[in-house]
Amino acid sequence: MKGRRDFLKKTTTAATALAASPSFGFHLVKKPKRYGPILGHGEYQYRLHDDWAQLDTSKNPLLNCHEMVMDRKGRLIMLGDHEKNNILIFDKSGALLDYWGTAYPGGHGLTLSAEGENDFLFLTESGWYTNSGREWKKQSGRVTKTTTTGRVLFEIGHPQTIGIYEPGDEFNPTETAIGPNGDIYVADGYGSDFIIQYDSAGRYIRHWGGHDNEDSNYNLNSAHGVAIDYRDKDNPMVVCTSRNACCFKFFTLDGKYVRTLELPNMQVCRPVFDDNNLYAGVCWSQPKVGKTTWKDHTGFVTILEGDTVVSNPGGTAPQYSKGSLDKSYQLPDKPILHGHDVCVDEDKNLYICQWNANQTPPLKLERV
Repeated sequence: MKGRRDFLKKTTTAATALAASPSFGFHLVKKPKRYGPILGHGEYQYRLHDDWAQLDTSKNPLLNCHEMVMDRKGRLIMLGDHEKNNILIFDKSGALLDYWGTAYPGGHGLTLSAEGENDFLFLTESGWYTNSGREWKKQSGRVTKTTTTGRVLFEIGHPQTIGIYEPGDEFNPTETAIGPNGDIYVADGYGSDFIIQYDSAGRYIRHWGGHDNEDSNYNLNSAHGVAIDYRDKDNPMVVCTSRNACCFKFFTLDGKYVRTLELPNMQVCRPVFDDNNLYAGVCWSQPKVGKTTWKDHTGFVTILEGDTVVSNPGGTAPQYSKGSLDKSYQLPDKPILHGHDVCVDEDKNLYICQWNANQTPPLKLERV
């Protein structure tokens, strides 16, 4: 019996070594993991993992992935706009931990608010919704504050109820930001293009932006995103997207214009701040040659150090001429489709939500 075991052991060892030999013609090795391309430029380069999310879409269907935040537990919380599936919660390996919500078919903006030892969510329902992608419809939007498990705390509805909109004015908000004192800034990006400031309990304070202001610096054209820039701790600012104008505009916390950051040819979504960096999804960029419409050129991601663009994952390398940023363009193979939001983890990996991307889950860009 012992001799047989020794014979089998020797035979198995020899067969394994032979099979592993390059000259033998087959290999007893595991199928290697598929690696995606390297995207980005300079010190901000990333390996694309388009198979990061471990998601059974027959159980958790997707339409568009709009925004993602990371809570203090390291969970990645995503908001989408499928009528049967709004909130998906992943761990950093891409495993689905939880999901909830069907009351936000126009789910668009997602903001995390850390209050004491608890995290809360502000969900922005834009009002634009569809029956599983077949037909788009429009209703009034709203902002809802919830726990991370979906319990509703309060809602902010149409501003006509507080007298700042006229009857018939549309309210289709796209994003919120939370100020250092808990004030809530709502971007009505698909409606009036106003930034509306409320206190932490949802009571109106002021608004600015919109169109046709005497000082054109206050005009916003698709106020798609809003965030608080804390990079200067003594002077935090409200940063508003003017997407159709390819820029971000900076304001004081009480709505006074400060400056504009131009991003030629980039229809940017919300600004995302991490350390000294500003990240943004680029939803569209016009082509360099050929067609002159935005429709078929579906964006990338842009990364800034301070006010300087240093990398465009999914796009062409940023270049400056005489101190001004040249236009950037999507790569021909379109590795990112309609970049809509960027979430940054503690290892500086990026998670990208895409709009109108064939109902695909978020991408991971692993920092290299």
